[in-house]
Amino acid sequence: MVPGRLLLLIVTTLHYASGAFVGINIGTDVSNMPSAPDVVAILKTNQITHVRLYDADAHMLKALADSGIEVMVGVTNEEILGIGESASKAAAWINQNVAAYLPSTNITAIAVGSEVLTTIPNVVPVLVPAMNYLHKALVASNLNFQVKVSTPQAMDVIPRPFPPSTATFNSSWDSTIYQILQFLKNTNSYYMLNAYPYFGYTSGNGIFPLDYALFRSLPPVKQIVDPNTLSHYDSMFDAMVDATYYSIDALNMSGIPIVVTETGWPWLGGANEPDATADNAETFNNNMIRRVQNDSGPPSQPKFPINTYIYEMFNEDKRPGPVSEKNWGLFFTNGSSVYTFSLSTSNRITGNNSDFCVAKPNADPGKLQVGLNWACGQGGANCSAIQEGQPCYLPNTYQNHASYAYNDYYQKMHLAGATCDFDGTATTTTANPSYGSCKFTGSSTTTPNSTGGFTPSVAPGPVSPQGGSGTANLQVLRIQFVISSMFLALVLL
Repeated sequence: MVPGRLLLLIVTTLHYASGAFVGINIGTDVSNMPSAPDVVAILKTNQITHVRLYDADAHMLKALADSGIEVMVGVTNEEILGIGESASKAAAWINQNVAAYLPSTNITAIAVGSEVLTTIPNVVPVLVPAMNYLHKALVASNLNFQVKVSTPQAMDVIPRPFPPSTATFNSSWDSTIYQILQFLKNTNSYYMLNAYPYFGYTSGNGIFPLDYALFRSLPPVKQIVDPNTLSHYDSMFDAMVDATYYSIDALNMSGIPIVVTETGWPWLGGANEPDATADNAETFNNNMIRRVQNDSGPPSQPKFPINTYIYEMFNEDKRPGPVSEKNWGLFFTNGSSVYTFSLSTSNRITGNNSDFCVAKPNADPGKLQVGLNWACGQGGANCSAIQEGQPCYLPNTYQNHASYAYNDYYQKMHLAGATCDFDGTATTTTANPSYGSCKFTGSSTTTPNSTGGFTPSVAPGPVSPQGGSGTANLQVLRIQFVISSMFLALVLL
């Protein structure tokens, strides 16, 4: 029989030999942020198996208990200085934010800060000491085989990422990056990369075609080739990951796998952001999922799958900056999806021809009012739950109230031929729009009631410029995690 800790080591060591996964980032700079149990209900409904938190929120970690979802917790940029200067603070952080929740909450990684090298250079001297102190605290708790420590960095640390074969890290950070890589190699961890083809494309002044950023195939005359290796790059995403591998190799630190901790595409932007559209976001994320789940790496490292976290779960409308900065989410806060999402593992399309009828997010308020009045009147929908003081009254918006009324009518009448249209203001979705104690007709179960919300914590996320226009509707992804045959062989030793 294999001892428990050895079994845990086997699972962790073979993590990269099994099927690649796609997870999701959960930022909380959101108006009307759902409670932690509601967020977990959305994750489960959409079979999301990996999440990254930007902090170690107690409500969220408790809600994730016994869910089976793998969790990456974050040391905030503000916490790094104290932890990097004190081993006892690092130990206290591990005890409070990791050990206290294991094994019920499946915490598997700690992201120390976010893009520290490029955003808070004054903290850089204590970044690696903070990572070391945290790892030593994990060792002391016998958790170091389960929980890996790393630190996410932006593509900006590589000044010239193309061609990938000549890419190197910014020489002014060589010493720190070398120490980070040495730590990752010594602890069998991985390099965390925030890679955004959206920014690579919009800041590229037309050097690369949009199709290249969106994983679309290019005609032979426009294919992107590294002139030194003759490697073909089918996507900017692959080229970014490969540029990072080459940069790591340039410091003689090969063999460290890369996990993309952030990528995505905004679905709505301002007048000067023409590429931030729902169509582009839908195309990017659908194609990215299919790319990641083929279990291969970029040209230089084909055997290293590119495990990836999408930025992000909800639209963080409270973030400063341009319109696109607020609109990277896959879901609205009621659990309905922003646009149609393809699940490559099952060839299933979610977001249309589904179970619930909801108002479109950008529908005209006047039309929504007309549709709401009709549904609650002539349509015969039971609209008592959206009256003041009732469980579905808040948020008090035409979109929310119309969604409830449209769905109640649709659930009662679609078998008799009724459609989900309402003068073009409605669409169907498989995502259960229920939230808190508000249960939409057709829900098989009640979404858990709130037991405490998030403490708002700003997702460091992308700091942008470009994008454009868009509308919406979706449901996210199915991620299959396949236990490798090598795992079985080791268990039987």
